[in-house]
Amino acid sequence: MLAVKLKKTVALVGMMGAGKTAVGTALARKLGVPFRDSDAEIETAANRTIAEIFARDGEAFFRQKEAQVISRLLDDRPSILSTGGGAFLQDVNRENIHARGLSVWLDAPLSLLWQRVKHRDTRPLLKTADPYGTLADLYESRGPVYALADVTVRSRPAFSVDDTAMAVIDALTARPDVLESK
Repeated sequence: MLAVKLKKTVALVGMMGAGKTAVGTALARKLGVPFRDSDAEIETAANRTIAEIFARDGEAFFRQKEAQVISRLLDDRPSILSTGGGAFLQDVNRENIHARGLSVWLDAPLSLLWQRVKHRDTRPLLKTADPYGTLADLYESRGPVYALADVTVRSRPAFSVDDTAMAVIDALTARPDVLESK
């Protein structure tokens, strides 16, 4: 654990497969703060998986619940928050994260994202006839929105989870509004 204090919640944003959960867990451990996952919190509250929520209630309902959960988590003590891939696309979430936390875009190349998600069937948006094409379209359309994040950290195939977590910490050390020495 590092000798620093987290002053506000750091929300990890980016595409599915960017490493938000894995890097977020490592980051929280290194900083000695809680790790929260907005998708897991939604599933717990609904007692259903994200895929089940999408199938039964639709994406609009899911996005409404997602915004409520993210707002609640931002009000809690400072933590590392992993958000779903579409969360940062919603104006309300970007505004809340910017006002009450700090957003970090884990920017991974499309080839790495595909390697990480192609064998998983838990991604509702990729349940299409052409999942790679769908991922590529999402990557192109979402990139400009993710670029609005407060901080960008590149995620590369050669980086381990800990390497990426340390790259996030390095980026945060330049932000006295986020990290302070103990």
